[in-house]
Amino acid sequence: MGRESLVRRPQRRRDGQRRRHHRDPQRLAPGAVTRPANHRATRRAFTLLETLVAMSVIGALVGVLLPALASARGAAQRAVCASNLRQVQLANDYYANDHAGRLLPAAIGIATTNLHRWHGTRSTPAEPFDPADGPITPYLEDGAASVRARACPTFEPVLAALEGSGRGFEAGAGGYGYNAAFAGVVRRPAAGGAWVIERDDLGSLRSRFADPSSTVAFADAAFADRRGVGGLIEYSFAEPRFWPDFPGARPNPSIHFRHGGSANTAWLDGHVTAERRSHTWAGIGFGVDAGAVGLGWFGRGDGNDLFDYD
Repeated sequence: MGRESLVRRPQRRRDGQRRRHHRDPQRLAPGAVTRPANHRATRRAFTLLETLVAMSVIGALVGVLLPALASARGAAQRAVCASNLRQVQLANDYYANDHAGRLLPAAIGIATTNLHRWHGTRSTPAEPFDPADGPITPYLEDGAASVRARACPTFEPVLAALEGSGRGFEAGAGGYGYNAAFAGVVRRPAAGGAWVIERDDLGSLRSRFADPSSTVAFADAAFADRRGVGGLIEYSFAEPRFWPDFPGARPNPSIHFRHGGSANTAWLDGHVTAERRSHTWAGIGFGVDAGAVGLGWFGRGDGNDLFDYD
C-alpha cells in the first residue's frame, strides 16, 4: 500500500455543488441592521369607524366626569362660604364683647345719610361701601381678610361682573346679608303687633334674644333687580318674612339659595347650617321675579320667628 493510500482525501459533495458559507445571524458585526423579510410598513392608520368609537368613549367619560367635578367644586365653594359666615358671626360676637353686649349696627342713618353698613362706609350714596371702615372690620384679621371673609365664592362671578358697573345699591356686602330687622337695630313693641325702631346707631343686646341657636344672624343674600347680573345684585340684609314695622307687609325676599338649592346660614350662637327654601314670592318694583332667581325664605312657619327676639 503506497503512502498516497494512507492519506484520506476529502469527499466531494454528491450533488456536485460547492459548499456555501452562510452567515450566522448571531455573529453579525456589531451595529449591523437586519431587515424583516417583508419590507412593507407594518403600521396601519386608524379607520374612521375606530376614530369615531374612540371619540364616543372619550365623550362618554367626559360626560360622566364633568358632573362629578362640578359637584366637587360646588361642595368646596359651599364649605368656604360656611367658613366665611362662621368668621363673620364670630366677629359680631367679638364686637358685642367690646360694646356692652350689643351686636353690630346694621345700617346707621339708612333713612337719612345712607352712608353706613355693618360691612363698610361710603362718602356718597352713589359709591360702593369701603370695607376698611366697616364696624366689623377690626374684628376680622385685617382689611384684606375682611374683604375675603365677606365674599361668597359661589357668588363671585356676579360680584366680578357688578364691580365698577354702577349697577346696584349695596355694593360691598360680598353676597352675605345681616339680620338687620332685629339684630342690627334696637326695637320696641308698638300697637297692633308692630315693632318700631328706637335706635339704628346701635345693635340689639344679645341677651334680648330668647333662643340664639334659632335666630338668624347672617345668611347668603342677594336682591332681584333687572339691572343686575342674571337679575341679581348685592344686598346687605337677610330680610324676615314680614316688615316688623308693618305687620302683614312682606318685603322682597333676599335670602339666596345659591348652593344647589340651599342657603348657608349663621345663627346667633355661632353655628352654621345649610337651609332649603320653603317659601318665596315674586316681590315688587324691580322687574324680576325674586323666586325665579333663587330668593326666598326657609323655615316651617310663615312668620318672623327665626329673626325676632322671641
